[in-house]
Amino acid sequence: MQKMHARVLVVLAMRNLRRHLRRTVLTASAMIVGGALLVFTFAIGDGGHEQWIDSGVRLGNGHVTVERPEYRVSRRIDDRLAADVRRAAEQALAAPEVAPHVVATSAKLSINGLASSSAGARPAQIVAVDPVAETGFGMVDDQIVEGRYLEPDDRLAAYVGAELVDSLELRLGSRFVVQAQDTEREIAGQLLRVVGIFRSGVPAVDQMTIHIPLTTAGDWLGSQNDVTNVGVVLDGSAATALVRGHLERALADPVTRGDARVMGWREADPALAAAIAIDDFGAYLTNGFLFVIIGFGIVNTVLMSVMHRRREFGVLQALGLTPGQTGAIVLVEGLTLSAASGLLGVALGLAGTWYFFGAGLDMSAVMEDIGDMTFSGAVIDPVIVPLFATRRLLQIVTFILCIGAVASIYPALRAARVDVTEAMKFDR
Repeated sequence: MQKMHARVLVVLAMRNLRRHLRRTVLTASAMIVGGALLVFTFAIGDGGHEQWIDSGVRLGNGHVTVERPEYRVSRRIDDRLAADVRRAAEQALAAPEVAPHVVATSAKLSINGLASSSAGARPAQIVAVDPVAETGFGMVDDQIVEGRYLEPDDRLAAYVGAELVDSLELRLGSRFVVQAQDTEREIAGQLLRVVGIFRSGVPAVDQMTIHIPLTTAGDWLGSQNDVTNVGVVLDGSAATALVRGHLERALADPVTRGDARVMGWREADPALAAAIAIDDFGAYLTNGFLFVIIGFGIVNTVLMSVMHRRREFGVLQALGLTPGQTGAIVLVEGLTLSAASGLLGVALGLAGTWYFFGAGLDMSAVMEDIGDMTFSGAVIDPVIVPLFATRRLLQIVTFILCIGAVASIYPALRAARVDVTEAMKFDR
């Protein structure tokens, strides 16, 4: 009996939507356009954020990084990882459950020092790397202005940021000296030769960064093969929590002792995380206003329907429908209208965004007058590839249904409160 009643309510609701077809189509059109815009906005926004993250983690320490807790503040060679922690981390990353997500791993020795030439001295961030591993991990090896990147058999080679080269009046083949504290807490110097010059587009990187071979740093500073951190680049930021959790379990003992700390990119780069959160909030706010307007349209459509059907509701209640069932008819109308038009809007948004912008939305024309753009330390790629995430699509559908439900509540209450006696007197 209950199923029969529910079926009758749905039939009555559908009949009314068909009866006022023009009004239904106009309201549905607004919902469809809104749903499509929502998909486009979030697909482009999420794609842009993913590119910011990828750029930021490749210039930094990866989606996930392992280092000593003190290192992030001190930046001293004394706070380097123990060799057994590095081996354990690298072994954990080779495990079958996380290996498919790992794109590249790079163990680095990164310290603050001083670079000097006959033109003067400048503070520098000296990053000792395995050249082979770093070419798959980072970005600066592809940003060559002159010369080449480091090679495995290099000994005294240096790959230097363009602005640091200019400030020290160096050129390709020039020799200069770097100084830093070694493992004995003495100031040690090392002669280097410029084999390559790069420009990342991030001033803080180009003004200070010097890449040298890890073997050179080991001999110079007495650190041998020790590193300050092990970074991991993943196939997407969504895998960060999985890989971080796996590493924390694999390194449970050193983490408990305070000899290691596993961080995701949000913790390692809070400025980038905050920038993405703010941008996301702006998108939510803008789309929220859009759908509030659409919600008022739904309220208007359904409420006008209620006002013109008072006699019908009076007859239905006289035939045995309860006020709650009368209101349910109106609620079903609003929900059906919202669900059908919302899902169609999402489908059209997916198809349109993929068809027109699947290869990327080129913003070069907008950015050409600005030059290289950086956002919280990440270089902004002018071509934004949309990202279609299942989680985001579920959020959009849920949001549309909630707007439809909320917009239908007031008209449903009005329908439920129809006075049967007055409604029967109502002359249309």
